[in-house]
Amino acid sequence: MNRFVRWTSAGALALLTSLASAQVLTFDDIGPGGTVPVNYGGLDWSGGAWNYFATPQPPYTPHSGTFRAFAEFGAPDAAAAIRFPTPATFQGAWFSGYDLIDLHFELFLGGALVSTSASLTPSDVPTFLSSGYAGPVDTVVVTAGGQNFFTMDDFTFGAVTPAIPEPRTYALMGLGLAIIGLFLFRRRGD
Repeated sequence: MNRFVRWTSAGALALLTSLASAQVLTFDDIGPGGTVPVNYGGLDWSGGAWNYFATPQPPYTPHSGTFRAFAEFGAPDAAAAIRFPTPATFQGAWFSGYDLIDLHFELFLGGALVSTSASLTPSDVPTFLSSGYAGPVDTVVVTAGGQNFFTMDDFTFGAVTPAIPEPRTYALMGLGLAIIGLFLFRRRGD
């Protein structure tokens, strides 16, 4: 019976851990500044437009730490694409910069546009732009009227989480586990 309890406890803990995992890329852990490494954070930044820096420069205020990323001047939106090796959920990122542009996310899966976020006009106060989409994506494009008028910080994403079962699914699973437990208990008594 103790094995049964340990096994179900370990399974529940593993499920909760996977649901709570989100990764935040702060750009503070990759060196003195320059081009964002091609595989930074396990993502594909090879579009070539992404750089990062730490020098204080208003209105490009970091959200956390000192580093933040920016897309090169004049880069097309496609060069600001960030690709995931396997589909993931994308929560959003923090932005600051000049109020000359509006920016938003375009989210893709398998080459098809699956969602477009709300727009954000940056300012010197870092503001979170949510993706507004909970489904899986494999590419995030930061679309803006001018790629050099903003900085991005704390890019947040996570593993695709499974759908949460309905309560009756848990009830059936609990009933099944109770029957198995009763069977094992009775078997031990024989």
